[in-house]
Amino acid sequence: MNTGLQRIPSGIDGLDEMIKGGFPFPSVVLVAGSAGTGKTTFAMNFLMEGAKRGEQGLFFTTLSEPTQWMLRYAGQFDFVKKDYFGNEIRYEDMGLLLQREGYEELLDFIDDKIAETMPQRIVIDPITVVGAFLEEDYRLFLFELTNLLKNWQATTVLTGEVKPGEPYPAQISYAVDSVVILSMEEEEGTRRKYLEVLKMRGTDHTAGRQPLTITQKDGVIVLKSRF
Repeated sequence: MNTGLQRIPSGIDGLDEMIKGGFPFPSVVLVAGSAGTGKTTFAMNFLMEGAKRGEQGLFFTTLSEPTQWMLRYAGQFDFVKKDYFGNEIRYEDMGLLLQREGYEELLDFIDDKIAETMPQRIVIDPITVVGAFLEEDYRLFLFELTNLLKNWQATTVLTGEVKPGEPYPAQISYAVDSVVILSMEEEEGTRRKYLEVLKMRGTDHTAGRQPLTITQKDGVIVLKSRF
């Protein structure tokens, strides 16, 4: 009997070789990093890969950004197919809801949209913005959110901004199945980007920071010089 995990390709060139073929399905993955490290581009690669394979995607933004902004941002990349938006990829703005509702209403909204769409791939970008609105309810929200997401047949990517001096958002990292860290370091006068798979439950993975680049053609690419 085959007891191996079902997997789906990440959509990130070079990453699947590090994680035994792709993200576990279903699971919840945290992609954490500071501004400019490629979190949203990573999430877009993930959704576009699914759309190419006929999988439904659902993108939640927490930043009060209209669909037009997402299309304008995504349009700079060759790998993004704008025709997928509104069809293979649904886009939901949670920004205004965050400002006026509590955590239970937020969870109901997310659950309802998933039930309507039945996606195989979900993105919430970024999850850490929610903490500024929910404050003391944030930890409970994260616990219930990850349980909700795991009950659906989907793999979810949560992006998270890191604070100065912290490697990843600690509150959410304990609840997710996987943690991928994107970082940027200044070396010899040049800013270099890196990817590290810090945690992937049930999956052997390549450890340590791996160099990455972001290109207009392909988005996020993990370079293969170290593994």
